[in-house]
Amino acid sequence: MKKIKDRKQFRRYRIKLRIRKTISSGTVARPRLTVFRSNKGIYAQLIDDAEGKTLISASSREKGIADKKVPKLEQAKLVGQLIAEKAKEAGIENVIFDRNGYLYHGRIKSLAEAARKSGLKF
Repeated sequence: MKKIKDRKQFRRYRIKLRIRKTISSGTVARPRLTVFRSNKGIYAQLIDDAEGKTLISASSREKGIADKKVPKLEQAKLVGQLIAEKAKEAGIENVIFDRNGYLYHGRIKSLAEAARKSGLKF
């Protein structure tokens, strides 16, 4: 196991390993939707683990979202809608949701629900 000094980071890392153990790896047909949350923004990627490539990405720093002065919860909703739209354009409907060690609450939850409303199935 990786050596991490900060307790919060170590806890998230353990949760992340537990999640990755239970979910299957992403494929081209059903990629893994992974989320990263920082203090300033939120990022989402569709990853094909078989090839080790990122298929699609979206973030709160993109022009359409960064220009709007909205709270972080609203930014997460916009990123969820954006990733779902990009996935539909690429012909992807089914994904595996990887919350990346974060609790399913707040910004992570709003991103996931917005992606579901926009047509992604997970």
